[in-house]
Amino acid sequence: MKPIGKYIVITEVQEEIETSSGLLLSSDDAKKMRYKRGLVVAPGTDVSVISTDDEIYYDKGSGYTMLIENIPYTIILERDVVIVL
Repeated sequence: MKPIGKYIVITEVQEEIETSSGLLLSSDDAKKMRYKRGLVVAPGTDVSVISTDDEIYYDKGSGYTMLIENIPYTIILERDVVIVL
């Protein structure tokens, strides 16, 4: 799989969100968070800073999900990435 241009193929990482006091947030509270965590499967041909297997945070309202060989992948643009871990 090879995305073209500034597109990035990722898989979403499900994470438990814990407060500083150790409480786990409910799924409703977690949905209110603006950014999601993802794992880069394949960066596009024009993406230079992000590599395969990078963990990223991206704007949850961006991109779309599609099935490739019955596996759900999220497709986002490079500009939607806010942090590379």
